[in-house]
Amino acid sequence: MSTDDKNRAVAAAILPLVGGPANISSVAHCMTRLRLGLRDRSLVQEEALRALPSVLGVVEDDTYQIVLGPGTVARVTPAFEALVSEAAVKHTAEDLAAQGAAIKAAQKAKNATPVKLLLRRIANVFVPLIPALIGCGIIAGLNGLLVNLGWLPGITPALAAIASGFMALIAVFVGHNTAKEFGGTPILGGAVASVIVFAGVAKIEVFGRPLSPGQGGVLGALGAAVLAVYVEKWCRRRVPESLDVLVTPTLTVLVSGLVTVFGLMYVAGEVSRAIGDFADWLLANAGAGAGLVLGGLFLPLVMLGLHQALIPIHTTLIEQQGYTVLLPILAMAGAGQVGAAMAVYVRLPRNGSLRRTIRSALLAGLLGVGEPLIYGVSLPLGRPFVTACVGGAFGGGFVGLFSMLGDKVGSTAIGPSGWALFPLLDGNKGLGETVAIYAGGLLVGYAAGFAATYFFGLGKELIEEFNVDTEAAPAPGPETAQPAPEDPEPAAAPAKA
Repeated sequence: MSTDDKNRAVAAAILPLVGGPANISSVAHCMTRLRLGLRDRSLVQEEALRALPSVLGVVEDDTYQIVLGPGTVARVTPAFEALVSEAAVKHTAEDLAAQGAAIKAAQKAKNATPVKLLLRRIANVFVPLIPALIGCGIIAGLNGLLVNLGWLPGITPALAAIASGFMALIAVFVGHNTAKEFGGTPILGGAVASVIVFAGVAKIEVFGRPLSPGQGGVLGALGAAVLAVYVEKWCRRRVPESLDVLVTPTLTVLVSGLVTVFGLMYVAGEVSRAIGDFADWLLANAGAGAGLVLGGLFLPLVMLGLHQALIPIHTTLIEQQGYTVLLPILAMAGAGQVGAAMAVYVRLPRNGSLRRTIRSALLAGLLGVGEPLIYGVSLPLGRPFVTACVGGAFGGGFVGLFSMLGDKVGSTAIGPSGWALFPLLDGNKGLGETVAIYAGGLLVGYAAGFAATYFFGLGKELIEEFNVDTEAAPAPGPETAQPAPEDPEPAAAPAKA
């Protein structure tokens, strides 16, 4: 079977289990998950869906999220969309829109707290940028290696341009996505945000100081585009239709552009600088403690959906310093999770079902995709989720300690974690030293997560309940997993830790 046929087969197996084409209102994907808008979730055959070999887990949120894993989801999604489109021709648009309208409205209101809605929108702005961040980050790392070795001097300038071009214009993409997410015209959001990176702003003085191209970065672009959306909506309500095509875009770009140049760029620039300075100060003066706290709390932040607030911070640090020093620390949460799962494997030798789940999910966990281990192992068992956080805390403390000693470890992109983060590592010392510190942090996280879970994560009652033959007591697996409120990508893959 060809790769295309295999992907189509996976999509064809999933489609009827989520209610068929008529139940699909939207299709999208992030780093690891197929995200579906469903008109009626009661039509989902969740047990059968989880049983599919290609499905690593299911997460129920504002969208129904099917975990397929990195790479796989990017190939299955187009095949899934094609199947839905083929079926759609058999129905009228009115028929599709009429199904479950009340249920769809109720789904949108579910978990719709103001803070979570805002964080979700911010994540939706940045998540589509992650593939470009990863690609450019790896190219930048390769270019740095070639420069250090003195190889291919005729090629390295081209690689530098390729790696840096996207970051030089990232504000434009953020503006475009922000306007789209907040209900405005995407190109107008991009047009306003482009002012931030225009070289000509260096001729403009604000508060007696000339502006710098790029000042304010992604935070300025985010604010500029949100402002553009509000100006555009104001114009749409008041400008006559006959003049709308001329007046609305002009006023949107003009008003938002002036506010951006004479206010937002300066304010966002100061905020961005403060973020960078605080991150440097924190790791230089309290790196071990900060790493302990950040590495230990990241999994609970993911469960609450609050990790999404870190996405613009990561991006700001990458803009300023070329890498984010927070991501390698947060990635230690995944190491603690892997160590905890390995301890469960050892402590419950008779539970064949649970051990099979761990064996099948362990490689994904090592590569930074932790949902199968979290929702199939540690979270259903309870206490191992806490001891996994302990492992993450020790790994984060290890990496943070070296930051205190002057050895920064950073990532040139957000998204991957675990072993998948190695190609994106960068720092203020040599690559070998940076890789060694990160690898040491992973080993500490594995060991601490294993030890904490082995000795404290599985009490006597829990062992008596689950250390039995599968036929006698079914093991907690994906079918008993609790749904997570948010998608960790983004963020960054540590969000999948």
